[in-house]
Amino acid sequence: MKAILNLIWLFFGGFWLFLGYMVAGLLLCITVIGIPFGLAAFRVGLYALWPFGQTVVDRRDAGAASCIGNVLWLVLAGWWLAIGHVVTGIALCVTIIGIPLGIANFKLIPVSLLPLGKEIVPSDRPFASR
Repeated sequence: MKAILNLIWLFFGGFWLFLGYMVAGLLLCITVIGIPFGLAAFRVGLYALWPFGQTVVDRRDAGAASCIGNVLWLVLAGWWLAIGHVVTGIALCVTIIGIPLGIANFKLIPVSLLPLGKEIVPSDRPFASR
């Protein structure tokens, strides 16, 4: 079922969201200071490409640097990516078949706003740590 939902997701907006994250990641990687933000954009972009079967959990070792980084991320890229999720989620919720995809889009909004200090893990092992 995950594979079918991921393929439908990919066709109805997932690829464009993925491209948005990749562009944001490339722009953020231009400077040395932006590299951690770019890496976070790439990580969340891959999650936005195949969201079903994965979940987001808080990292235990995230500290004050993640909090400060999230504030910078929110200003630099978070709002624009979250707006993309809102628009795509509303468009998907117009049809009955698209409602699960729209809900998945809305679930991506928190991680698009504050990605640092989060880890993306398989849904069947949400408490497994690396």
